[in-house]
Amino acid sequence: MTRRGRLPDEPNNVQVASILFVEDDPSARTALELALTRQGHRVTSRATGEDGLEALRARRPEIAILDVMLPGIDGIEVCRRIRRGDPLPVILLTARGDDLDVVLGLEAGADDYVVKPVEPRVLDARIRAVLRRAETRADIAAYGDLVVDRASLKVTKAGTDVRLTPTELRLLLELARRPGQALTRQHLLAEVWEHTYPGDSRLVDACVQRVRAKIEDEPAEPRLIETVRGFGYRFVAP
Repeated sequence: MTRRGRLPDEPNNVQVASILFVEDDPSARTALELALTRQGHRVTSRATGEDGLEALRARRPEIAILDVMLPGIDGIEVCRRIRRGDPLPVILLTARGDDLDVVLGLEAGADDYVVKPVEPRVLDARIRAVLRRAETRADIAAYGDLVVDRASLKVTKAGTDVRLTPTELRLLLELARRPGQALTRQHLLAEVWEHTYPGDSRLVDACVQRVRAKIEDEPAEPRLIETVRGFGYRFVAP
């Protein structure tokens, strides 16, 4: 991960990042690029999914922000291609009411989504929250053949590396930190995503499904992450 810099008058605790921003609407792209630059971020903007992937290959940013409705390769497909070999944090921009796009984007591996039109300050807050998740640090833990090295943020299952995105890792850490305890979706949403809006609970469900697919022997019959119907999820240590 590239080192984040600070502007001369920027407080030490303010996190800025290099961002790949892909948006086909020229006015929206220009406005958000300017607003994020004013927040101290370094923004590379592109208008198409193809150009975004090319920019990603040329220089890896610290986070990607993708509009879902892009010409050619859409934002969901760009996210899916990123996820094939890179845990790069991804935020999707979705049109209001496009629940299907949100679900598909989360299943493709997006870490978060923001509904358009978006206030620059809201987007900036989401960026910083996602980046904080990417820097999670904790202690070592092992659960059967699942080993979580919390210092190096490596997860292995039966000796094989498990590739988790920063959000997936933080969710697993939060669940495993309280084995046997049922955690509400709202609790997980607040701890992992730093959100408080209950309608965003689908972020939790989609991420749990992705984590199960990577750590469970039989994802359809999970033994490590149980669903507590009508409540949330529970991590069951073997």
